Amino acid sequence: MQNRSILITGCSSGIGYYCAKELQKNGYRVFATARKLEDVKKLQSEGLEALKLDLNDSQSIKEAVKEVIKRCDGKLYALFNNGAYGQPGAVEDLSRKVLTEQFESNVFGTQELTNLVIPFMRKNTEGRIIQNSSVLGFVSMRYRGAYNASKYALEGLSDTMRLELMDENIFVSLIEPGPIRSDFRKNALAMFIKNIDRANSTFSKEYEKKLKSLESKADVPFTLGEDAVFKVLLHALESKKPKARYRVTFPTKLFTFLKRVLSTSILDTILRKVD
Repeated sequence: MQNRSILITGCSSGIGYYCAKELQKNGYRVFATARKLEDVKKLQSEGLEALKLDLNDSQSIKEAVKEVIKRCDGKLYALFNNGAYGQPGAVEDLSRKVLTEQFESNVFGTQELTNLVIPFMRKNTEGRIIQNSSVLGFVSMRYRGAYNASKYALEGLSDTMRLELMDENIFVSLIEPGPIRSDFRKNALAMFIKNIDRANSTFSKEYEKKLKSLESKADVPFTLGEDAVFKVLLHALESKKPKARYRVTFPTKLFTFLKRVLSTSILDTILRKVD
């Protein structure tokens, strides 16, 4: 795997940042991308080959891919679609604009980027597409409707691509992390405050609890570090038979089992108790 190239989105912090640094240590040529120029400069100052890539901007996606392909002479081995954010709020409090923005980043931009790199993987007769999904890509929780829907969509697209690319030595894997130590809650809090009219919502009392949860700096139960994701990412990159799904934390594994064995009504009762 020495010198094989990988493009990673969402490298400003958390999973993307950690995995970019670790893959570089493991001999990969890492193209680490971030939405903000100041984050790109920070990554560059730390020795990473970093570029600006905004998943909400088609031109930004095209320019980043063009530059990456130029630098690696078309030999792009892998894409790790990690960039995403969570938009909290009850479904009825999500405006069309807010819901569209969630999908622009988590689904449409991600798929546009993926579609641009597939032809190069096909030409090279090999490739790995690894999608950072969520436990919320297969079970739904209250006040996370926009994020739930975006990850369900990502999983559906990934399952379809896996079938379509199976004969071309291009493998598609989903990582379903669950709670991982990162800036996810901090970023979700900012979007919650920005886009949800909490005071005038039917769910205003519930939102008070949600606000406290997002503001808390304490880890939720069963939280793991970014290294847990890196471990399965490495397997997805290097195994001759990568898994279709990598379930990382205990909650992800538990809900996979519960969804398989419980009725919808019983599972709903359990999910309603989860903050």
